[in-house]
Amino acid sequence: MPPDEVSSALGGDAWIMITAKNLTKRYGSTVAVDGLSFTVESGQVTGFLGPNGAGKSTTMRMLLGLDHPSHGSVTIDGKPYTQHEHPLRKVGALLDAKAVHGGRTARNHLLCLAQSNGIPASRVGEVLELVGLSEVARRRIGGFSLGMSQRLGIAAAMLGDPEILMFDEPVNGLDPEGILWIRTLMRDLAAEGRTVFVSSHLMSEMAQTADHLIVVGRGKLIADTSVQEFIGRSSQRYVRVSSPKLPDLVPLLAGGEVAMHDDHLRVLGMTAAEVGEAAAARGLPLHELRTVEPTLEAAYMELTQESTEFAAVTS
Repeated sequence: MPPDEVSSALGGDAWIMITAKNLTKRYGSTVAVDGLSFTVESGQVTGFLGPNGAGKSTTMRMLLGLDHPSHGSVTIDGKPYTQHEHPLRKVGALLDAKAVHGGRTARNHLLCLAQSNGIPASRVGEVLELVGLSEVARRRIGGFSLGMSQRLGIAAAMLGDPEILMFDEPVNGLDPEGILWIRTLMRDLAAEGRTVFVSSHLMSEMAQTADHLIVVGRGKLIADTSVQEFIGRSSQRYVRVSSPKLPDLVPLLAGGEVAMHDDHLRVLGMTAAEVGEAAAARGLPLHELRTVEPTLEAAYMELTQESTEFAAVTS
């Protein structure tokens, strides 16, 4: 759907949102999701991050009415998912690419979904072409590779031309071309004004795809912020300095925390400008002076380390 048509369908400047309020899910004595509140807005890609066992999949299942909250509520465009007359026209979701009837062909699988939501059969061919599966439309799904199954799941999510898209680990099994394709697709969908909510463990992909992050750990909210702000919260930003006079430079950097390496210094707590001015005041030559920004992966590892339920022992 072209951007102007999407805007019209959304009611001009309307915001189609996912809203969770104090969302809680208990399984006996285990609390999988603990008082989680957040809003996913349209017009951007929102990444949903967290360690294994953080409650991401449970949360996404509650958003779609597949699990019922023990407490709290969740709405899709102002009401529960199950109250939408044609849910596939409102929300398209990929949670488990292999959760399909393996004996059906790709075309028949999508045709069944289309008929259940009043979607024209012609749309099946459109989404098969969109995801690159037209040539295998009449093959049984049971013989599909993981990457092909992922593409079929994305086709199913796109079937109703929905305003809201939810993807759980959408790049699993995709080759580099497929990863680039789904990344571009999600960015394009958000640019059209749609709401895109994607869970992933691949920080490199989230860094290139997401505009906003919702980060959870042990069922609780850790962060709800832009990608840039999340990275900015990391303490791993530092100034890298190289000079033939490193021993003479160290005493001048008392305002920061200095780590000496073979051919450079790592300085925390000072800006590059402050380091440069200190060196200039003593006439010390600098061969390198730059600020090293943390990656999303580094920031994520630092800010979620206390919320990791399953961690390997490292030497």
